[in-house]
Amino acid sequence: MSVIDLGGNIREGEELDTRAVSNWLVENGSEIEGPVEVTQYSGGASNWTYRLKYNNADLILRRPPKGTKAKSAHDMVREYNVQRYLADFYPVVPEMVALCQDESVIGCDFYVMKRIEGIIPRAKLPAELQFNEEQVHQLCTNVLDKFIELHQVPYLGTKLETLGKGDGYCRRQVEGWDARYEKAHTINVPSFKFVRKWLNDHIPADSKSCVIHNDWRFDNVILDPKNPTEVIGVLDWEMATIGDPLMDLGSALAYWVEDTDSQIFKATRRQPTHLKGMFTRKEVVDYYLEKTGLKPENWAFYEVFGIFRLAVIAQQIYYRYYHKQTDNPAFKDFWIVIHALHIRALKLIGLQKLEANELAQKYMEKMKEILGK
Repeated sequence: MSVIDLGGNIREGEELDTRAVSNWLVENGSEIEGPVEVTQYSGGASNWTYRLKYNNADLILRRPPKGTKAKSAHDMVREYNVQRYLADFYPVVPEMVALCQDESVIGCDFYVMKRIEGIIPRAKLPAELQFNEEQVHQLCTNVLDKFIELHQVPYLGTKLETLGKGDGYCRRQVEGWDARYEKAHTINVPSFKFVRKWLNDHIPADSKSCVIHNDWRFDNVILDPKNPTEVIGVLDWEMATIGDPLMDLGSALAYWVEDTDSQIFKATRRQPTHLKGMFTRKEVVDYYLEKTGLKPENWAFYEVFGIFRLAVIAQQIYYRYYHKQTDNPAFKDFWIVIHALHIRALKLIGLQKLEANELAQKYMEKMKEILGK
């Protein structure tokens, strides 16, 4: 079994018109040769990603999912330009090949980039790597260093400057995600009323402005096959913008599952942060603040925001399942995760109560029951 992620079979209903794509590539100056072998990468909740393997070229195509009504939600032009603008300052972004805004080709905007061959660390590190604790620690450090490096990109006076709206990022984010949760709420999830009010009452001034990724996870980085603790690529720039780096850190931390976390979080883990040698969430924050020199007056705000933001993302997905807009069974128990995130946010705010502990225990038992099926 290869540790390199090569993609898999095309999911039903997500087939790609490879003839149309190949013809378009040739028309736009790509000297591709031979037949194309197409695979699709896992995921699909966001943009769809395909590998196009020609005799002389190894490419990646990104497109929005079918049925997307608002281009702003899956803006291929923006995602393409973010990486193009970053190329001179942040060499681990993929090299862009071409952008298509002609919907007559495959029915939507899409872009093509060169594939970076490497290892993508998902929920479990490939067993073939046989990492010891020291190597896991080095991997963790290197991933965090690439995150910090992004926040140091000199964007002022460059095209990157056009990606953001300026000061007030923290307030815009809190108000925006608050409105999204209200719109996606269902009767079986908490209102987050206190958490939302607490966030609105504690919005800080922006700590600084910089390029932020906004979806930083281990499964969005690519590791060097020859030296697999080294990061050689960073993917998924769909949500990148100019904003507050502490908000980026808080959002990244929401995905950071530790070995001591509840079974609910362990069952939904998307990255190998539970392994011995990985930083704890507190160690991540301490490391980041030491390296950057930032000194937030109220760190809890950023971490609680990250948790709430993740709850909104999960609820938006669950809303589609609840209203039978999708029958994907992977989404049916998201409401449990949203309750668990609510409890975690309350604990961070300092309102841990006996009822919360009892509720958490009930959901842990529910998750165990689900996992046992």
